[in-house]
Amino acid sequence: MSHGHDIHIKQENFIFSSKTKNFCYALIVIGAILTAIGIFTLPKAEDHKAEGHQTEMAATEHHTDAAAAEHHMAAEEHVTNYQNIHGIDTFRDNEQIHGVPAEHAKPIATRIWANLLLNAYLILLISACGLFFFALQYIANAGWATLLIRIPQAISTFLPVGALIILAVFFIDGENIYHWVHYEHQHIAKGAAGYDAILADKSWFLNSKLIVGFLIAIPLIWWLFGKKLRGLSYTEDSEGGLMFFKKSITFSAAFTIFFGFGLSIFSWVVMMSVDAHWYSTMFSLYNFATGWVTCISIIALFVLFLKRNGYLTLVTDEHIHDLGKFMFAFSIFWTYLWVSQFLLIWYANIPEETIYFYKRWEMPFKINFFFNLVMNFLIPFLVLMTRNAKRNPKILTFVALCIIIGHWNDMYLMIMPGTLDHQAGIGALEIGMTILFAGVFIYWVLTALSKKGLVPVNHPYIEESAHHDVGV
Repeated sequence: MSHGHDIHIKQENFIFSSKTKNFCYALIVIGAILTAIGIFTLPKAEDHKAEGHQTEMAATEHHTDAAAAEHHMAAEEHVTNYQNIHGIDTFRDNEQIHGVPAEHAKPIATRIWANLLLNAYLILLISACGLFFFALQYIANAGWATLLIRIPQAISTFLPVGALIILAVFFIDGENIYHWVHYEHQHIAKGAAGYDAILADKSWFLNSKLIVGFLIAIPLIWWLFGKKLRGLSYTEDSEGGLMFFKKSITFSAAFTIFFGFGLSIFSWVVMMSVDAHWYSTMFSLYNFATGWVTCISIIALFVLFLKRNGYLTLVTDEHIHDLGKFMFAFSIFWTYLWVSQFLLIWYANIPEETIYFYKRWEMPFKINFFFNLVMNFLIPFLVLMTRNAKRNPKILTFVALCIIIGHWNDMYLMIMPGTLDHQAGIGALEIGMTILFAGVFIYWVLTALSKKGLVPVNHPYIEESAHHDVGV
């Protein structure tokens, strides 16, 4: 149904109220307290040393078994090969399978750094996808979201924070979070005890110098693109004309190309290399789906918050409906990638690939495994099927929160089984640090929104956005 009257476009300025600031401060304080409690209640060093000693003994036994198995294969060329990879019995004929050595014992503090990595990477992914959402509107010549673009713009400004935390975590505890860094520092020669053929083959890519370069260069280039695109948008507001809009299309097109390649590399470096013996060709797209649907959910929450407080007066149920459709559609897209990755690996039953899901199929991660599907697929799919549900602020808020929590859990499953294994858990540390990050993120984004007008008044598609109609 089209609007039957003229709409007056006027600027709106968000005022960051003391009540909203106090809410953010409360999240930060509660998160900091819970984080401190979680840190001080971690297992004692003596307990950890005992666990580490057991792990080292298991590793020694594993190396001995693997060496014996290789010797047996060399002696009997046509004999069936049985080996053990992370506790998995494998069956292969006429094919050499390299055993995966047990990872080194981790200090207690690694759980703290792993949680920092989890939250920082998720926030960075959301920020980068916010910039991608903004750029996509230009290259697609989309008009419907013009009234909303200040929100993804503000979200994208948080990108450097996540990048700096990830870089700090890599320098401070990268050797314990990433087993390949620990192996790299050992400088084990081929044929020597402890030599890892898989990590040695990947050393051309998985080496500290190259990885640090990626961790710095990729977020830096994203940030520079974001700064340029935001600058063009703000200048367009003040000066008008089509020149800045056309430049925005050009820079957006360039950014999206680099975003695709950059996110692929960044997800390999930060996430997939946590399980360095494993790889997936769809992993980077899976990471994008995680960040994209989470970012859209966060955009929806900010839109609903601003509407509830009297801002974005031109945003209607039509815009809310489209955000709901995006949340619905990309929850299905994420599930398609999740199922594709899982089923292909399960059906092929190749040991080098199944080790990833084998660890996540055991306790304590099995609960998280199924929780992933409930929060990221079943709830969004079943709840948002109807038209009215996509337009209901309370329902949309509920589903958005489920998606955000669900994809935090998704990120938890990407990191903890490969980093901490049985030492992992969800307690005061995990909950507190996540609340702390949420409080800082909300405060940061709302501060960014308060510095510029909420409405891009001179955008050439602003009238189209104001008259947006989904047509059903």
